[in-house]
Amino acid sequence: MKKIESITQSATSVTIAVFISRILGLIREQVLAYFFGAGKSMDAFVVGYRIPNLLRDLFAEGALGSAFIKVFSSNLEKEGKERSFKIAQILISNFLIILIVVVSLGIIFANSIVSLIAPEFKKDLYKFTLTTRLTQIMMPFLLFISLASILAGMLNSFRIFFLPAVSSGLFNLVSIIVGVTGYYLLIKISIDPIYAMAVGVTLGGLFQVIFQYPVIKKRGFFFVFSPDFKNEHFKEVLRLIFPIIFGLSVVQINIFINTFFATSCGEGAVSWYSYAFRIMYVPLGLFGVGLSQALLPELSRQIARRDFVVAKDTFSRALVVSLSLSVPSAIGLFVLSNPLIGILFERGKFTIYDTLKTAGILEILSLGLPFYGLSKIAVPLFYSLGKTIIPAFGSLIAVITNVVIILLTIKKLGINGVALGTSVSLVFQAMFLLVMAVYKIGTLNFKFIVRSILTLIFASLGLLAVLKIVSMFVAFRVLKIFLSIFLGAITFIGICRVLGPEETYMFFSKFLKFFKL
Repeated sequence: MKKIESITQSATSVTIAVFISRILGLIREQVLAYFFGAGKSMDAFVVGYRIPNLLRDLFAEGALGSAFIKVFSSNLEKEGKERSFKIAQILISNFLIILIVVVSLGIIFANSIVSLIAPEFKKDLYKFTLTTRLTQIMMPFLLFISLASILAGMLNSFRIFFLPAVSSGLFNLVSIIVGVTGYYLLIKISIDPIYAMAVGVTLGGLFQVIFQYPVIKKRGFFFVFSPDFKNEHFKEVLRLIFPIIFGLSVVQINIFINTFFATSCGEGAVSWYSYAFRIMYVPLGLFGVGLSQALLPELSRQIARRDFVVAKDTFSRALVVSLSLSVPSAIGLFVLSNPLIGILFERGKFTIYDTLKTAGILEILSLGLPFYGLSKIAVPLFYSLGKTIIPAFGSLIAVITNVVIILLTIKKLGINGVALGTSVSLVFQAMFLLVMAVYKIGTLNFKFIVRSILTLIFASLGLLAVLKIVSMFVAFRVLKIFLSIFLGAITFIGICRVLGPEETYMFFSKFLKFFKL
């Protein structure tokens, strides 16, 4: 119990930081919606940003980040800080070279990459050319965000979670300031102001690195360029990283596929999907990222000590904490999708029609949220065990499911079929990973899991009832959102506290203690 409390406490600090980042991220999306709506420039920006963002999950927050944390945390436990820092210098140097090569290739072959991911854009020469140029401007973002991810992993290994997580808020803040300032400057000289948003993305990534380096430097780390591609620890990271490249990044891989299909759904479809996913990304990033970042170093230490009983207990309780966060979030997003999108984006060039389309996509995406949360808890377990091939198979199942669902539904449902593919693929991925987790570490505490699920069902029913009542009697959108969240949270947490176990409301308790409420 103490381990899961420690992880939940760490996850809470991450969540507070990520919350700040996600709010700034929403403001950035509001800026984009206000100035560009869901038209040609915004479609081009979404696709242009999608390319380095996919590689970001593959090289940074997905593969490289997870593999680096596994190796660094294990060595920190076994060999101490000084030796681990020397290993980190070699790993960072090696990946710095690799990333510079990848970014350079991305810039050189941007035209071909855009042709692959958005072939429909070639029918509009301006749109295609704009997308290519935006991709080239934003490719260096991959280098900066990968380095930021490595530094964050090192800080996480020292149980420093808040500052690395809040650094992504700096990215959004810089993106907003540069984007808005650049908008008015470029509009005066008749240049498409969407270029300013692209520059903001790249500079935002750079500032994440600049922000985190002094923090890890205080711990005794000083970077010295010392590449060694024959180093055993580098080889271990490579051994872990290749299955992870396909394993952890299923969401981004599916988005890449979805972007391909979305470009054939008419102008604005890519933008609607992007706005909806940004809303879903708030709870998805808050709870999934927080728990996952806190869980991986802890499980790595437990596995390194061969303490499998404690590791299994930690994993079981983390699953329940994840569901206690993702289930009410999914219900809230589904029921409140329309007023939420309207409040956030319906102004400037973003119309009522855009709100309806985006809200419909959000409803479908919200259904997959709990399953994504479960996957984010399961994946660190396999990384800690060194079984990175298992998440790879889970992702393969998810990608195949996604493509099949889209092909079966896109003609009838359009862009909604693309969203349905995403949600169904997350369900299949989560179920596979949970079955394999039980196979690898043994049967979980059945009574504890069942009791927790029953509690969450009753709490969810109470939440749905509150949301329905508020919807019936409150028409003003802002008041409806406020009352739904406030009364819904009280109802959900109250039922969980009455029925138990503690894991069903532990995160909320830690959250309140964080603010000393």
